[in-house]
Amino acid sequence: MVYDNVTRAVFVKRPNRFIAEVNIDGRRETVHVKNTGRCKELLIPGSEVWLTAPGTPDRKTKYDLIAVRKNSGILFNIDSQAPNKVVKEWLASQDYDAVVPEYTYGDSRIDFYMERGNEKYLMEVKGCTLEIGGVGYFPDAPTERGVKHIRELIKAKEAGYHAILAFVIQMDGVYEVRANADTHPEFGTALDEAQKAGVEIRFLKCHVEPDSLTVVS
Repeated sequence: MVYDNVTRAVFVKRPNRFIAEVNIDGRRETVHVKNTGRCKELLIPGSEVWLTAPGTPDRKTKYDLIAVRKNSGILFNIDSQAPNKVVKEWLASQDYDAVVPEYTYGDSRIDFYMERGNEKYLMEVKGCTLEIGGVGYFPDAPTERGVKHIRELIKAKEAGYHAILAFVIQMDGVYEVRANADTHPEFGTALDEAQKAGVEIRFLKCHVEPDSLTVVS
């Protein structure tokens, strides 16, 4: 997945979860943050960030903030739309007979439905942008929607589907994702129940560049 029109900037502050202020060559600019999570360990004053200018007419902000370099030196993609886009690209190379995004199942819309022969698959995708000590954690803010999706995957598994919860690790050098139970205990409980029910948990490792995100496994 590749971005066009990428610009380097320096993070200044985040007045709310939707916007940030950055410096671009000494010029202050208000930009859209493509992630409503906290990202408090990433978006700190002085951090190097990258923006894309999608060129959409009549936007309030010219740029979207898509990537940030943590003080550890690791580059993070924080675009919450990127995981589904990069997984769609990846699934196209996995020999499925059919891949259907945004598939309605039960009371939820699951990210992907796939078929291979007579086998049916449902996959829910979660992007991981929180890293502590070389381990990824999800979520970085409470997500009732995430819990609901896990419950639907458990039902799908019981109904005979191959049910998959895929974590897209939006940074290099991290190989697993654990439940951030301190932030959202219910998510941790739901994830444990899913594993016991036979839902497959997949960690999709990625390579991040300022202008791209690529699944490498």
